[in-house]
Amino acid sequence: MLKRRSFLAGGAALGLSACGLPARDMAPPLSPRIPPQAPVMPPLPAHYGAITDEPFPIPALPENVVPPHLWRQEVDNPFPHDPPGTIIVDPDAGFLHLVGQNGRAMRYGAGTGADAFAWSGDARLQFCRSWPRWRAPDQMIARQPELAPYSVANGGMAPGPGNPLGARALYLFQNGEDTLYRIHGACEPEYLGQAVSSGCVRLLDHDVIDLHERVQHGTTIRVLPSLAPARFAGLY
Repeated sequence: MLKRRSFLAGGAALGLSACGLPARDMAPPLSPRIPPQAPVMPPLPAHYGAITDEPFPIPALPENVVPPHLWRQEVDNPFPHDPPGTIIVDPDAGFLHLVGQNGRAMRYGAGTGADAFAWSGDARLQFCRSWPRWRAPDQMIARQPELAPYSVANGGMAPGPGNPLGARALYLFQNGEDTLYRIHGACEPEYLGQAVSSGCVRLLDHDVIDLHERVQHGTTIRVLPSLAPARFAGLY
C-alpha cells in the first residue's frame, strides 16, 4: 500500500508535468536580431573628386551619401517640347534638367524650396556670378534677426566656404525684376534632392560649376509647382 506522503508527492509531480508543454510543442529559441545593413552605393564618379583650381578649394564628395540617381548624368530628355538650353526644375523629383540636343538632357540632383517658401513659374536667367557675395533679404532677416550682419545694407557675406551661395549663382528675373531666387551651389550632400531651402534651387558645388559652364544668359528657367505635402523649411 502506498503511503499517503508518497502518493501526494507523486501526484504533485504528475500535476507539474501535465501543466508543461510537450517538447514538440515548445517554441524554438529566439535567434538574435540582426540589424538591417545600409545599401552599399557604387563609387562616386571621378567628377565628384576634390576641385583645387578654384579660388576656394572644394572637397571631394563623401562616399555613400548621395544616391546614384542624384548624380549628374546625361539622360533622355523628359521635356521634348522645350528648346535646347531651357532649365527645368522638378521640386518633387529633386531634379534640375538642362535641355540639350538630339533628345538628350543633363540632369542634376537639386535641393528645392520647402512648402512655406516654395516658388514656381517661369523666369529668365539674367546673369551668373562666380563665388558671389550673399546678401540676406529683408524678409529672411525678419525671420532670423541673427542674419542682420549679412544684409544688403551691411554688404552681405564674403564669398568662400560657409557662404550659402557656394561656388556659383544663377540669378532669376521676371519682367526685368529680380525675383530674389537663385540657382546656386553649397547644397550639403545629405540634403540633395530634398525640399529644405527658402525657395532657392541648390546644387552641389561640383554640379553648379558644370551647369554654369553650359548655360547662356537669357535662357528660360521653369520651376514646376510642387504637389508634395508640407515639408521642412531650412535657412537658405
